[in-house]
Parts: sequence; C-alpha cells; structure tokens
Amino acid sequence: MGIFKAYDVRGIYGTELDENIAYRIGYFLPGLVGAKEIVVGHDTRLSSPSLFEAFTKGVCDSGNDVVSLGLATTPFVYYATVKLHADCSVQITASHNSKEYNGFKISKKDAIPMGGETGLKDLEKLVMSDKETPVAENRGTIRNKKLYSQYKAFLKRYMSDYTNLKISFDLSSGMANLFAKDVFGKDKFKYINDSLDGSFPSHEPNPLIPANCVQLAESVMANSSDVGVIYDGDADRVVFVDDRGRFIQPDYITSLIGFYYKHFLGEEGRNVVVDIRTSKSTTDYLKKEGFNPIIWKVGHSFAKLKIRETDALFGGELAGHYYFKDFFWCDSGMFASILVLNTVAYLKSEGKKLSDFVDEIVAYVNSGEVNFKLENKDAAIEALKDEYLPDASTVYDFDGYRIEYSSWWFSIRKSNTEPYLRLIVEAKDKAKFDENFGKIKSIIEKFK
Repeated sequence: MGIFKAYDVRGIYGTELDENIAYRIGYFLPGLVGAKEIVVGHDTRLSSPSLFEAFTKGVCDSGNDVVSLGLATTPFVYYATVKLHADCSVQITASHNSKEYNGFKISKKDAIPMGGETGLKDLEKLVMSDKETPVAENRGTIRNKKLYSQYKAFLKRYMSDYTNLKISFDLSSGMANLFAKDVFGKDKFKYINDSLDGSFPSHEPNPLIPANCVQLAESVMANSSDVGVIYDGDADRVVFVDDRGRFIQPDYITSLIGFYYKHFLGEEGRNVVVDIRTSKSTTDYLKKEGFNPIIWKVGHSFAKLKIRETDALFGGELAGHYYFKDFFWCDSGMFASILVLNTVAYLKSEGKKLSDFVDEIVAYVNSGEVNFKLENKDAAIEALKDEYLPDASTVYDFDGYRIEYSSWWFSIRKSNTEPYLRLIVEAKDKAKFDENFGKIKSIIEKFK
C-alpha cells in the first residue's frame, strides 16, 4: 500500500516517507486547496522536526506562508484551524503508529478533513509526478502562533467537579503531555509516561492494543482509581480502563457520552454517528436514551462529513475516536475524556461505579476486531456474501459489509490503512456466537 491512505498520508520514515516527499507535499498543497497560508503543527516523533522543516520550506518556496503552532496535538491543530479561520492546516504525525512511522493529517477550512476522495488522491498525483518545483519570486514566510492558553481555557469550560474521583492517566509519552496536567491538575491524579519522548520507550502509542494498557490497568488497581484514561500518540483518540482494571471496548464509551448529553444537558432526539463496527449494546442503549444512531463508514474523514451532514450531536468509533458538535464536529481524545470523567464523577456521587455502568449496557457477546492477513481479501468477502446475504434481515453495504440477523450480526471490511481483512462477530448468547464465529473464520481462512 502507498503512503497516501484513505484518511491521511502515512509511512515509515526514511524508506516510504522522507524530506523530499514532505517538501513536495508542502509545495503543491497550497495551490491545490487555494490557501495562501498553511497552519502547521507537529508531534514529538524523532523525525517530525526534519519533516516539519522540509514541509514548511516547500510551502514557502511555492510563494505561500506558514503559521507554525510548534508542538501540537492533532485536536489542537483542528482548534487552531477554526479559530484562525485558516483555509488549510497540517499536523505532522503518525498518530498511534510506532516510532518508525510519520505522516501528515490535512484539513481544509473549518477543519474539514482532506481524505482520499476529497483531495488526497489529487495531491498524490502532484507529489509523485515529475512536475518541477521552481522557487517563487516572492517566497513565503513563517510566523509563530501560540494558542496553548486559549485552548486549555476552552477545554476547562466543559469540566465538572472531579474532587470525588481518583484517576490514573497514561499519556503514552505522546502529545497529551502538552495539556493534560494543566487541564486536569498536576498533583490531583496519577500520571504515567508523562513526558514527551518520540521513541515511546514504555509502549507503542496505540491504546487499542490491550497490551499497551497493562501499565494503566496496574496503576488503576495500585491507586484504587475510579477510572484509567490513556491517549494515543497525537491525542485524537482515547481509551478507558474501568475501576476493576478492565479495558473498555471503545464503542461502549459512546453510550457513556450519550448518558452525559441526556442526563447532564437534557439532549435527546438527536442524531449520533457510529461506525459500521459498533456494538448493538451501544446502539440499543442510545435508542433507549432517545437518540438516533446513524451507522456509517470507518475513519475520521468520513465521520466528520457525516456528522456535519446529519447535524449530529456527537459520534463515536470502535477505534476510540469521538466527535463533537461542540468541538467543531472534530475528534478529540481530551474533550472526550472530559465528558466521560464528568459522567464517572456523577455516577460515583450516585453510588455507582464505571464497571457497573459497563456491565449493565453490554448485552451481547462480542469478538472485538479480529484481523486476517490475506492474499485475496475480495474473494473471501464474496464467499461470505454468498453464504450469508440471502437470509439476512439487514445489510449495510458500504465500507465492507455489516450483515445482521435477529440474534447476531457480523462486519467484514478491508482496512483502509493496513493490509488486513477485519472481522467482528456479535451475538445475543455464547452458543450462537461460537457457532457463527467459528464458521465465518473457517470460510475466511480458506483464502490465506
């Protein structure tokens, strides 16, 4: 797979992605989006300063200007894009990927993402072409802009009282370190991996992998915390561990956010965008609370457009991305964690634990996302369609397939960023789950 993905540009630094590509992205991007000025931030990866330098040189050589935010979380770049009325912004990051990766997340005006179908493919053609890059007669300039204090004040506006809570935070040696202690308090709570280190010495900055949450779970148990919070490398995603040290499947957290909007703010009857992999435990709960779940494609570039199109109040994905109308229809791990902590504090004041809430809403046996590395992914999907489509009660046929029956369902889709076929199976009881998971797995494995 190339470095131009469905949602962003991403690859291994030094082999797939280098300063030359960064320069050419910087050079051609302003003309493509019609921007005279590009807002740019970068993460703490070891390769980010060099890629930042090459990218901004490309922008300036094209005759356009750069507004440098310096070190930034991806949500902070979204915030700056809106507040500065920028036509385009770029965050240099590889998000949750391991240290050898880097990349570019590109947004247009109002922090609307540039995805494969909304400009990235056109950018790829320019960058990978033989088109020359002559230096403009009037080179652009770089100016620095500091918005940290405004951003922290913005986040704090949404916080309730956490004095009854014990919280453990894992900042993953990543960009959450920029803001977490100033927002939540330096001395109030337990922090681990709480310094910026682009080599990510303790664990990869991907909280979706349960092994990367072990340190946090241990901290929760050792400190008798009510909840554990872990951010990914660029802090646009967040994952939670409950008071029993259990990893909480991220789509269940969408229910907790629904609880917040219903019981704190009195919202109901509103649209909520969820991805095609979302558990029925969550969609059933949202419906019960008066929301209208809309199932849609996986990925921030799709979710953000759908959330705007449907005027959704918020959205959530299995990958730990949560989107909010109150945050410019963008995703933010820290914004999401504030709303979740508001809810956990309320539950505790009512004598209820986070683990109790999760146990009450989870009504299905769920496989989680299971990955298969296949040579012929399309043939495997066709075989599953032949077997299961004829008798299905509901079928969603975008971003792979979600095929539903009265007491179980499954989702099968090709990854947009990695060479995998991804499967989720969910059923009302263990026997039905085992029967169908085993059968589907055996069909897929014929195509290895």
